[in-house]
Amino acid sequence: MRTPWPGLAIMFLYLMTVRRWLPDYMSKRPAYDLRRLIALYNVVQIFCCGYVVYHSLKLGWLNHYSWICQPVDEGPHSTEFAWKVCYAYFLIKLTDLFDTIFFVLRKKQNQVSFLHVYHHFGMVAVSWGMVKWVPGGHVTFVVLINSIIHIIMYSYYLLSTWDESYKSSLWWKKYVTQMQLVQFTLVLLHLIALAVTKDCNYPRFPAYILIPQNLFMVILFSDFYYKAYIKPKKN
Repeated sequence: MRTPWPGLAIMFLYLMTVRRWLPDYMSKRPAYDLRRLIALYNVVQIFCCGYVVYHSLKLGWLNHYSWICQPVDEGPHSTEFAWKVCYAYFLIKLTDLFDTIFFVLRKKQNQVSFLHVYHHFGMVAVSWGMVKWVPGGHVTFVVLINSIIHIIMYSYYLLSTWDESYKSSLWWKKYVTQMQLVQFTLVLLHLIALAVTKDCNYPRFPAYILIPQNLFMVILFSDFYYKAYIKPKKN
């Protein structure tokens, strides 16, 4: 965390891998069957997100954290919160990058959309900045709610990967996207509270950066939801 260069190198390698190197490699090869690997990956993600949610609630949000203005904690649990919540979340966002790699290896390049890549890329940058400058406090509400949504999302992925028939029978597929939209809206309101609250002993620059970011994500996910579930399908 001392320098941004390792993180930037990972993000550059990620972009080159999923947009150029791996698609070129797969262009003349059959799709890989990764169901067992992806099932294991989903189980690990569910466990890791659950770990972060548990410690986020135990050490902060159900303990002494304020929902309106929470400074970076300097109490007895501050170091534990920084490691078990913030840094663990950053590592999870790095492992999230395998989502895209799995898509390419399975020759599902259509799912490597701008929204998908931008979201994964952006979350690595946001989580790195959180650990580096504000490892606790107000912005970690993002960690809590995003990890809850990911538990639900990876549970859906696990079921649909385990048995292909679940893809058509799981009625809650579109509701995962709805929950993601609710997530971004709640985070947006929480950041606005930070921006407008007077005398809040927490740096406001994360709000100024993340409010436009969350508005952009609401727009992108709303567009995806409209095209996937509302717009009439062409024959």
